[in-house]
Amino acid sequence: MNRQHTARRRTTPATVATHLALGLAATLFLLPFYIMLRNALMTPQQVTAPDWQWLPNPLTFDNFTELFTDPAIPMAGALGNSLLIAAVTAPVSTLLASMAGYALARIPVPGSGTVFSFIVVTLMIPGSVTFIPTFVVVGSLGGVNTHWGIIVPGLFNAFAVLLFRNFYLRFPTEIEEAGRLDGLSHLGVYRRIALPNSVSMLAALGALSFIESWNAFLWPLVIGQDPSTWTAQIALSTFLTAQSVNLPGLFAGAVVTIVPLAVMFLVAQRHIVQGITLSGLKD
Repeated sequence: MNRQHTARRRTTPATVATHLALGLAATLFLLPFYIMLRNALMTPQQVTAPDWQWLPNPLTFDNFTELFTDPAIPMAGALGNSLLIAAVTAPVSTLLASMAGYALARIPVPGSGTVFSFIVVTLMIPGSVTFIPTFVVVGSLGGVNTHWGIIVPGLFNAFAVLLFRNFYLRFPTEIEEAGRLDGLSHLGVYRRIALPNSVSMLAALGALSFIESWNAFLWPLVIGQDPSTWTAQIALSTFLTAQSVNLPGLFAGAVVTIVPLAVMFLVAQRHIVQGITLSGLKD
């Protein structure tokens, strides 16, 4: 009786309204993905038809086939370039941010507070201000039409340094002192104690860095001028030009390029929430 009474008590109008609101929000969130997949499986005539169709009729996969067979658009190579850039940028930038955050939080170096202030100030500088100077430096070093020219400027992430610093400031000092009693240096304490205990932060910021690198457009467009260095986002933009608009191909390409991001988010969503919580950003 008590269980039945509790179940009836929980089913209140407020609970029903909450579930309806969440269902509506989920529907609105998934609607663009449905339209994208629907248009990718349609012919050009069906996409531009005035009458709305909920499902493609007939169903066609020609858009996905043409996506990888069109010689003018190196989609396969572009996907490989995006994967290479994101796979290198995510772990390296996250590790560098972790090392910088630990040094600022735990190593007593004169002027570390000033250095941290400068790092925070960089977060307030618009990217458009540093874009041209960065291009001049990378271009003078021969980084145009190279993968390293796209990767290197994105390896330092001031926001990730801020999160790691907050995380290590909350890290128990007793554990580090025990490591120093065993003869570990600052590097040893970081490598053997601090780094293994920051897996959630590493996974969360690594996933966010991967997504950011995968979605980058303007910098890879300027540096990767040769089609051999195009990323997936640049290859997608070729479907929409002043001369022609290939909507089914564009939607098919969007479906293909969004799959790695969806997989990354589904795998790392728990770590993303937990990592931001551990960083102290919620305070």
